[in-house]
Amino acid sequence: MHEAPRIDFEAYSHVVILTGAGISVASGIRPYRGPGGLWNDEALVEFSDIDTFWSRPGEVWDFWRRTREVVLAARPNPAHLSLARLEASRPVESSFTLITQNIDGLHSAAGSRRMVEYHGNVMRTRCSNEGCGLEPFRDEAVTGDLPLCPRCGAVLRPDIVMFGEAIPEEARRRTAGALRSCDLFVAVGTSGTVYPASTFVDEAKSAGARTIYVNLQPLDALGGTGAFDEEYLGKAEEILPRMLSFRP
Repeated sequence: MHEAPRIDFEAYSHVVILTGAGISVASGIRPYRGPGGLWNDEALVEFSDIDTFWSRPGEVWDFWRRTREVVLAARPNPAHLSLARLEASRPVESSFTLITQNIDGLHSAAGSRRMVEYHGNVMRTRCSNEGCGLEPFRDEAVTGDLPLCPRCGAVLRPDIVMFGEAIPEEARRRTAGALRSCDLFVAVGTSGTVYPASTFVDEAKSAGARTIYVNLQPLDALGGTGAFDEEYLGKAEEILPRMLSFRP
């Protein structure tokens, strides 16, 4: 396996970065798959389901408040910080998009702004009544009773996409637009095998983009797609700082 090269990102007109749980492991956030992965935890699967929320909202809130405690104790690692620095180096907003599947908010904490939080953010709360109009808000509460909307009285909920729910239209629209125009696509810390994110590299490839995969596990071990041109194995917090290249 070749060492990841230093990439002159300024040679590309629109860079799209896709990140997954692997980028946050060094910050103390467990990955979804693999040894010790969250998907081995039956409680996560149960309390990530929208039907469970409707039937047992108090238990769902108890679970996600415990998750918030983990997130609040975490800090961005060199991988998050490198991507924030890359974004800051790009001349215009249309030249960079960060799409994250993570709900931990660590990219925001690192300074990333041109970002699509594809599955939401566990540190935000919104109303479960879609017609209410209450704006999602930052919420660091890790204890308390079942929260109710101050505007309409409905149960509040974590602002994340649960099983059984569609990806929000705005996130889908921004992602599709970025992939249509990208000429460099880099997936970091994600298997890239779970729908709909599994289609992103194919869309980027169709746009003529150079496609790069950075992860601990090889694609062939994960049943991954052959649409990636290059594969570099290792820790995101070690590879990304080396990969970034900035002109003086």
